[in-house]
This record gives sequence, C-alpha cells and structure tokens, in this order.
Amino acid sequence: MTPEDLKALVRTVPDFPAPGILFRDVTTLIGHGTGFAATIGHLADRARAAGAEAIAGMEARGFIFGAAVAARMDLGFVPVRKPGKLPVPTIGVDYALEYGRDRLEIDPQAVHAGQRVVLVDDLIATGGTALAATELLRSAGALVEHALFVIDLPDLQGAARLRGAGLAVEALMDFPGH
Repeated sequence: MTPEDLKALVRTVPDFPAPGILFRDVTTLIGHGTGFAATIGHLADRARAAGAEAIAGMEARGFIFGAAVAARMDLGFVPVRKPGKLPVPTIGVDYALEYGRDRLEIDPQAVHAGQRVVLVDDLIATGGTALAATELLRSAGALVEHALFVIDLPDLQGAARLRGAGLAVEALMDFPGH
C-alpha cells in the first residue's frame, strides 16, 4: 500500500480533545492488518536508509510503531518512558508543554555511546516531545540524526523545530490544520 492509501485509513475525529481540533486517529490504521504492516514496512525502509542501529519510541503510540519497526529490522527498541515507569535508575529530561511541563526518562544502559538511534512516533505536531526525547537519547550518548513519523501536522511547525535541532525528519503523510 502506498502512503496515500494509508492516509485513507486514518480516521479524523472533529472537536477532540477540544472544539475546533481535528484529531487524527491512528487506531483505524493500526486495526487494519495490511495497512499497519505496510506502514511498518515504509518506516523500516526509511530507518534502514538512515543506518539505524536501534529504534526509540515515546510512550505511548511511539511504542506501537517503534517496536514494530525494530522487530521488522531485527534491532533493539529503546522505550522513552513517562516518569516513574522504569524499575532501574534512569536519566530524564523535563520539557515544556503548551500548558505545563512533563518529563521523559530512559534507562541509560539502553543505548551505548555513538549508537545510531532513529526516533519513531505516530505523529509530529509541535515537536516538543520528540525534541525532549532526542535531547535525552543524546545525553545518554546515542547519535540521533533521524526522526520518522506516520503523520505530520505541518501547520504546527514541529518538523521544522526538529530540523532546527539537527534532525532529518520524514513522515509518511501529512494533514493540514491541527
């Protein structure tokens, strides 16, 4: 299936989580076996071209796509977690949200110095979470130069923010608006 075919499998839910927002729901894509497999194939091809030695994904939907890409490529997966979820000593980074702050953590032993890690997530909006994950992985010694997404919301400029941080950014599809 082409990325355009896959785009037709993404459900748009109006006025969620607030009036005026068009929520791009990937659960319909994940629930379509052929479409999900094709999505993982496209992402894995791009990660392979980027020289990935490991795949990282942010909680929660980044786990779905990232772990599947890692498995397809026979690579390890690095879960970038919300605080307090890992049973070992962690390193973390605090980052700004639109209305507050949040934190991401990893097991620092999950990557090694100079390891080429490709970031995978379902959607790039403002880029805040992806930037924080990149900072965290880099602080652990990983070489993070590529970020892959299923969906880009270009009007929110997240991909541009990531490019400004030295990341090559690719998405399988984009949707106007937010």
